[in-house]
Amino acid sequence: MAMTTYDWSLIGDNWRLLLDGLVVALQVSIVALVISLVAGLLLALMRLSKGPQRWIAAAYINIFRGVPALVSVIWVYFGVSLAFGINFTVFQAGVIALSLLYSAFLAEIFRSSLSAVPAALTEAGQALGMRRSRIFVSVVLPQATKIALPNIGSMFIGMVKDTSTFTVIGLLEVVRVTQNLVSTTFQPFVLYTAAAAIYVLAAFAIDFLFRALESSTTSPPAGSIARLLRSRERARIEEIAARHTEAS
Repeated sequence: MAMTTYDWSLIGDNWRLLLDGLVVALQVSIVALVISLVAGLLLALMRLSKGPQRWIAAAYINIFRGVPALVSVIWVYFGVSLAFGINFTVFQAGVIALSLLYSAFLAEIFRSSLSAVPAALTEAGQALGMRRSRIFVSVVLPQATKIALPNIGSMFIGMVKDTSTFTVIGLLEVVRVTQNLVSTTFQPFVLYTAAAAIYVLAAFAIDFLFRALESSTTSPPAGSIARLLRSRERARIEEIAARHTEAS
């Protein structure tokens, strides 16, 4: 087939539908990321403990790191319904499937990050009379999060891409929208190229966002987010100073 037979105008005609699919993919991924962060942190703490929960966490992590996203969503959407009579929506099934998988990956990221925090920080907190829970929340966890942040960004990109396998349950994300358009236009090369471009652009945007977050956690803070926060802080200070001047 010659290049001239490809109808590239289909991308312009259907870009709203494709972007709607990306929005659905991002919505599923964002909710799943929040759940996975919480579950991953709990699993990491279990993995670092010395009780039997350590082996439970290890078994969970090793099982779900090896399960493909397609199998996971089939288990959730069809298997749970057949076994327990619980019917999830396609959105709920997608969130649960991603959370099961990526909480296992994030658990290992948090485990290594927590282990990388110098023990001297905990000892310093204890010397100041801080409780262990406060030391963890105020000292150890923020340091571990800074270490884990680049890998969390990579996991989020992976989540967005893995939503493409959820076409099997009818989730209207980018690939499902593309399949529907291909069935009526018979232009798979054009439309799947557009879908790939959307995923690539989304990956660049997510990478930029997490790099900005990473820069804002440095000392002193740097990057666009840190500059925005500093400008807002300066504006607030100037506003308070102006009010004080008027009052006096």
